[in-house]
Amino acid sequence: MTSRNAGRKTVKKKITVWTKSSSAVTGLDVNQFLDGALATDATKEDCTLSDGTETTCYSLTVAGYPTDHDVGPFCPDTITDGADKGGIWFDGENVYDLSGEFIKNLAGTYDDDGWHMYDDEGNVLVTETAEEFEGAARPDVDPDLENHCVEGKLEWLDNGEPITTTVQIPVAPVAADSSAVPTGNQGVTLDGVVIAASAPVDAILGAYTIAAFDDCGGHFNPIEGYHLHGAVGCSEVGDAVDGDPPIFGYAMDGYAVHSPFESGEEPSDLDECNGHTTKADGYHYHANNAAENQVVQCLVGETVATTGVGGPPGGGPPG
Repeated sequence: MTSRNAGRKTVKKKITVWTKSSSAVTGLDVNQFLDGALATDATKEDCTLSDGTETTCYSLTVAGYPTDHDVGPFCPDTITDGADKGGIWFDGENVYDLSGEFIKNLAGTYDDDGWHMYDDEGNVLVTETAEEFEGAARPDVDPDLENHCVEGKLEWLDNGEPITTTVQIPVAPVAADSSAVPTGNQGVTLDGVVIAASAPVDAILGAYTIAAFDDCGGHFNPIEGYHLHGAVGCSEVGDAVDGDPPIFGYAMDGYAVHSPFESGEEPSDLDECNGHTTKADGYHYHANNAAENQVVQCLVGETVATTGVGGPPGGGPPG
């Protein structure tokens, strides 16, 4: 078993620094999205935010599949496979390489003898059909699919096509009176993927399943298709400036989301939402380390009223 990254304790000040009078505002730049990331051209439309503010929003339809890299692999095939044959798994505390050794040692990792995710020949038990995928990716996991590594495939989605998602994001962020933890979709990446809410790790582990992520922190479910649960440096645009990791997406309130800092390199000016202001980029968030199973710590801006804080529900198998 290899733990890639112990859970990082992010610097979080116990204050809210952004108010209605905040002047440092950086708006959403649709030109940052990679070619093909948006399924249709971005449009502007009137919208009402959760505090009643009437403003203008971008309507963005993300493609639902990353345009700059292939997805997978997810689950290893055998308990002798190395880390290169699988993706990753994170559970709120650690990021693990999904190697055969990790699968073999699940009972020890989680101190539960109920784990045994491989057969007598050492083959890892993996969802192998669309029916098995759907049976393992639902809240009441099919008992026959317990102790399975759950992975989905593009061809198992409706018509074998990516599932697009349309979101409304303010053109110019409007600072809220206080921060709020996003309860649904947290934003979108610059390569066309939804940043989903935290994966329901307790439910997944409670069913003796592993809802495998690929090395970019994303995976499939039958309803939403491919979506992101952890930020590990994929879909970045531009270079690091003065040690500040690059942007890779936008949150639902319109502020940019940059990649996480390396452990121990977090600046002292991060607020409670892992945000700060730099000369180059204005105010922006930094994603949590993937181990924390929550990309965006909290939002300081208002979101569209019809979708609530963070947009429609996100998630991963089991839902």
